[in-house]
Amino acid sequence: MSNEAGVPEAVRRKRPAQVGAPPEGVVTGPLPAPRPQGGRSPFRVPRPRRMPTPKPLPPRRRRRRPIGWIALVLAFLGLFAVGMGLGVSSGFDLDLFGGPDEPPPRAFPVLEPSRPERLTIPDLKVDAPVLDVGQAADGTIDVPPLKRHDEVGWFDGGPAPGQFGPALFVGHADTRTGPSVFHDLGRLKPGQRVEVDRADGTVAVFEVNAVERYDKDRLPVHRVYGDYSRPSLRLMTCGGRWLGGDQGYSDNVVVYASLVGSRQS
Repeated sequence: MSNEAGVPEAVRRKRPAQVGAPPEGVVTGPLPAPRPQGGRSPFRVPRPRRMPTPKPLPPRRRRRRPIGWIALVLAFLGLFAVGMGLGVSSGFDLDLFGGPDEPPPRAFPVLEPSRPERLTIPDLKVDAPVLDVGQAADGTIDVPPLKRHDEVGWFDGGPAPGQFGPALFVGHADTRTGPSVFHDLGRLKPGQRVEVDRADGTVAVFEVNAVERYDKDRLPVHRVYGDYSRPSLRLMTCGGRWLGGDQGYSDNVVVYASLVGSRQS
């Protein structure tokens, strides 16, 4: 990713650009691969603990119930019957105490896995096909080849858009011939939408939460790759100052977005 002046060696050789690591604010260059996180996998559900078998309680001795208690219970039942009548006459629904017939809806949608085919950002006029990218030879996450710089790369080693976890999309900001697909990514604002057409015929709709810039050497890997609390999206590209040579740009731009809905395409 470069301007006409000071083209890096990687661009002159037509080699795929890489996305590097950054600080709290942007994206560009090679992206570091997700580092394995310690502890349990976010997809594992711990087995329930076996509870010790309770010891049987000693038999209770029967007590004679005094007649006074029986009278009190009968009086309570009489008052409850009157209450039922008042409830009906006043319109108060006693069935509310039983709770809803169905459990409340989930706070956010979750979709079944399906390969992304197209990514749209209406506010940036981006409408681009998606291709799969994996890890480069040096262990970083690859990006689309320069001859396909107007396409978006989806990291197929991570979640699909709509599944729990961050679905990662990368793209070029520019090449020596001009702007590329994610050239204006840093202009996105919270509340704006990103849509992903999926192979199963659904469109996953995401809402931007934040746009941040990071120095390539200070990318918060866990924040970018490790949040599996809900279905989310990460869009990454180059930004900051042009350093020239093999360094490319100084920063990375990262867009954080969360799944808010879906529809049929």
